[in-house]
Amino acid sequence: MSSPNGPSSPPPPTRQELAVQEVLTCFDAYARIRASRDSVLSAARVGPREEERAFADLQQAVSRLRTASRPAGP
Repeated sequence: MSSPNGPSSPPPPTRQELAVQEVLTCFDAYARIRASRDSVLSAARVGPREEERAFADLQQAVSRLRTASRPAGP
């Protein structure tokens, strides 16, 4: 039995919070790919397709965040 003064579990993340996390994750991936594009190490380089895909993923994540941030309809 848990104590009323004990630690409680945090509430589950909202749809908007999940969307924000997704945008941050996609942005981080895109930034890493962009940085590796001009890498001195040939094994670390990525092609334009990977960069385009990462950017498309980021755009989709931003779109989902916008949708999640809209107020509910009447």
